[in-house]
Amino acid sequence: MHISIFSSSAADIALIARSLPAHDCQGVQQRADLRRAHPHLLIVDIAGAGMHLADILQIARMPAIPVLLLATDTPSDLAALAGLPAESAGERLIDSEFKPLRRNAIAARVKLLLQRAYPDHDEKQVQQFGDYVFESPAHIVTHAGGATTLTQKEFALAVLLFGNLGRPLSRAYLQESVWGLEDENELPTRTIDTHISRVRNKLELKPEKGFRLTTVYGYGYQLEQLAAPAVKK
Repeated sequence: MHISIFSSSAADIALIARSLPAHDCQGVQQRADLRRAHPHLLIVDIAGAGMHLADILQIARMPAIPVLLLATDTPSDLAALAGLPAESAGERLIDSEFKPLRRNAIAARVKLLLQRAYPDHDEKQVQQFGDYVFESPAHIVTHAGGATTLTQKEFALAVLLFGNLGRPLSRAYLQESVWGLEDENELPTRTIDTHISRVRNKLELKPEKGFRLTTVYGYGYQLEQLAAPAVKK
């Protein structure tokens, strides 16, 4: 689904996009652009919206779409939240999340809002790379007639590797893309290596299967698709 993020923070927009890989997330900084975007869900940084918050929320009511407000504990943000119209719990289309933003929390809030607004929507998303078919949010990979279920992080890592076939990816880039900047000081040194090993084994990314997932010394990892062996006549 298409999600517009009204924010002036490039870091917040990038983090939200990484939190919602199954959706098309685009940053918006002008109300005119928001009117043209026609998103299925709107995420608004209260501080960034400033005096235009009421106008932005009015745009989100024509037609009504779910809204997630990003707030801090400043008096102005708290006052903005307190001034929101009352809604019954089961029908509430406006929710809030406090900073600092956490990827799992963002994903959970958005999922709940979309379920309320679009109860008949099928969230299933499929991406295909050669013979590998990736299905989210189930985190299932189908290949050679078999299906393998990955964890959320393994799935995100595998999609990132397949989306960059032949390109060396740095450890810093993998960490930022899969685990997020908020985990920079919490991620154990061997976590990336362990997940790479699991993805390699679960998806059989080995030369005899046509792929090679290798360590780029002092840098990161690279997934390569090997040329099919020539058929002898």
